[in-house]
Amino acid sequence: MKSLPIEPIQAPPPIGKRLRALREQRRLTIDQVASFAGVTKGFLSRIERDQTSPSVGTLLNICQVLGVPAGSVLDSMPTQVVSLDSAPSVNLGGEGIREVLLTPAGQSKLQLIHTRVAPRGKGEDDLYTVDAVVEALHVLAGEFVLITPDQEIHLAAGDTATFLGTEPHSWFNPTDDEAVVLWIIAGQ
Repeated sequence: MKSLPIEPIQAPPPIGKRLRALREQRRLTIDQVASFAGVTKGFLSRIERDQTSPSVGTLLNICQVLGVPAGSVLDSMPTQVVSLDSAPSVNLGGEGIREVLLTPAGQSKLQLIHTRVAPRGKGEDDLYTVDAVVEALHVLAGEFVLITPDQEIHLAAGDTATFLGTEPHSWFNPTDDEAVVLWIIAGQ
């Protein structure tokens, strides 16, 4: 089984902007939330500007005042953009391929991998699985063949195949033209 090409997150998640948006959405002043949460106005202001991180207890108090579970604040993530031209290279194996990761490093729930497959390029000889719940591939250009234990699935530009991450598979480009494929990997 192949692991997803992820990197650990080095910095704590920025939650201040989310807390501020929730406070403003509820039409509460910074004074009101600080008072009810048992923190100073200045400390809450620094939290909202992501200049400091609250303790778990303080975060729970603030979230209780805002009427939201702390997990919803922690699970939120900022919008991030990864351009194809600057995406980091990854290598999940195979011959005649160039793969780049289009989702932010550290994102393990969903990963998009843009793959250019040279003419007659192919995956590993042995079928493999990826450490994921669901995997899908979308053919952007050219032709592509997905190999499973039971069949060879021929795909053309615009086609998408979806399968469980536990499904052994490999693949190849059957033509003399480049194929471009977007792999979609959904983790746990």
